Amino acid sequence: MNIAVIAGGTSTEREVSLVSSKLICASLRRNGHRANIIDVFFGTTMYSDADAFFSDENNLEELTAELSEKSSEIKETEKKRAEAGEGFFGPMVLEVCKAADIVFIGLHGANGEDGKIQAAFDLMGIKYTGTDYLSSAISMDKYLTKRILVTEGIPMPKGVRLRKGHKIEYVPFPCVVKPCCGGSSVGVSIVSNEDEFKAAVELAFSYEDEIIVEEYIKGREFSVAVIDGKALPVIEIEPVSGFYDYKNKYSAGATKETCPADIDEETAKKMMRIAEKACDAVGVKAFARVDELMNEEDEIFCLEINTLPGMTPTSLVPQEAQAVGMSYDQLTQKLVDLSMEKYM
Repeated sequence: MNIAVIAGGTSTEREVSLVSSKLICASLRRNGHRANIIDVFFGTTMYSDADAFFSDENNLEELTAELSEKSSEIKETEKKRAEAGEGFFGPMVLEVCKAADIVFIGLHGANGEDGKIQAAFDLMGIKYTGTDYLSSAISMDKYLTKRILVTEGIPMPKGVRLRKGHKIEYVPFPCVVKPCCGGSSVGVSIVSNEDEFKAAVELAFSYEDEIIVEEYIKGREFSVAVIDGKALPVIEIEPVSGFYDYKNKYSAGATKETCPADIDEETAKKMMRIAEKACDAVGVKAFARVDELMNEEDEIFCLEINTLPGMTPTSLVPQEAQAVGMSYDQLTQKLVDLSMEKYM
């Protein structure tokens, strides 16, 4: 198949997306597909047509390094496009995606994981990997996710949404402050006093106009991948220091990951059921990853749903797949096959 891997974008998770996409594209090539990477925002002017794009077995390491260097040009490019009345997609992106048998979405965060691109592709008849626009949009908004999952009987930490200019009357310390729609724990803080809270709110608002203030639950962190409605083995996440923030997520050796997690069978099954139920509640198709937490009283809480989980060397879903004997190449092929089933 001809597969376009769309990468990069404009979110705070752009660099993670480039790493994921590089590995995904290499895997798709090993699986026999004609695959290539295109930056969804910057596009490309290197090819005469879509066939030339899919035929190019370029050096993915060099390509993603070049795309990483362009990250500093995002703000200026956005300004120029706004002044010219141009849209989000870069040169040749839509041409390549329309010509592809399927688009593998290697994006993370805003303008990628929030349903906007999925909705655009739906309108254009472009096939893509992962879930649809609505479940993507719901899952990206942590407050909306909370409202839906809690009504479905899924336990979640208590929290409130805070908009710029609004004040919160009472803050129970310790608490967690985070952007409402961010990913990879960017802008997330755990605070224990008023001064820390003010700084955390300022940080979170620097990323978005809406944030979440949530009760802090001390405990063990876990994650569960759900593929085709079925949960994979639970993985436990133990940062060497601090909490599971951006640095600990993507720095080799910064976090200890155990899969299957060292928990009893009943607890594991309960976590897996919660993950499956959470994905079903918001309508996730194909695959996703659900983050969970267990407090010191062994109570389990769902934290969030990731509809485009990372595929980097330190990412969780490939590790969970490996625990059931599925290699990285088998995983990427499985995600392609499941996603194609949406269109049959």
